[in-house]
Amino acid sequence: MKVVHTIKDLQAELADKKNIVLVPTMGNLHDGHLQLMKTAGAHGDTVVASVFVNRLQFGPNEDFDQYPRTLEEDCAKLEAQGVVDIVFAPSEKDMYPEPQVFTVQPDPKLADILEGFYRPGFFTGVATVVMKLFSIVRPNKAAFGKKDYQQLRIIQKMVEQFGMPIEIIPVELQRNQQTGLALSSRNRYLNDKELEEATLLYRTVKGVKEALEAGSSDADALEEKAMETLRQNGWQPDYVAVVRRKDLLAPTKDDLLTREPLVVLAAAKIGTTRLIDNIEVF
Repeated sequence: MKVVHTIKDLQAELADKKNIVLVPTMGNLHDGHLQLMKTAGAHGDTVVASVFVNRLQFGPNEDFDQYPRTLEEDCAKLEAQGVVDIVFAPSEKDMYPEPQVFTVQPDPKLADILEGFYRPGFFTGVATVVMKLFSIVRPNKAAFGKKDYQQLRIIQKMVEQFGMPIEIIPVELQRNQQTGLALSSRNRYLNDKELEEATLLYRTVKGVKEALEAGSSDADALEEKAMETLRQNGWQPDYVAVVRRKDLLAPTKDDLLTREPLVVLAAAKIGTTRLIDNIEVF
């Protein structure tokens, strides 16, 4: 496994490589990321993992400066796994040698709802850095986790809209096998008590899924009940939303009757840490 820090060095390494699969990350890797790498390895000949904390997707009151930078530890995990061929860990100056005034603006109908409503500009930052990574790496495929469900849909749509010859590989959300808690870099911010209580988010979205699959046709009522459950247990929920997988819009009554593929998305804060989770339905 090689670690490179500049675009020039990366492109030199990739000059004769075929069937390249990119896995974009911001580092601070956990087992969920390693599953992304494993899936990437099954879909290509050369796996490139990027490690870059992207300033563009952080809001003014978010944790860009505090976000953990653990490159040495990340590389050790990737080396031990034995799947990744190249780690691309550029500096901010290398990725953004001048202010990034050209940006990718996703469709507001997809990007300004849910996470995009609570984090204005977030998906513009995500789409812009992913577009730039695609331009630099020129992969044949790229792996993205379903943990960030809305992000996955936006990247899929971006690739489709721009006619990019890149296959997007969705990778299932990874959970703690004992508790069901979705694996996340932000989990390290939780103290022991919060870590135990954090499993309520998964149990809440799972409860909505089970009610829908048992025949409930009132998604609004299920959302509000789930939000109230979180509030009563000391959480600050932003949303619990039942939406269609294909476009992240609220389902109609007919969608529920015909069992249109849905997903339950949730975001809530416990203590000072904001967590997201989701679970597919039908």
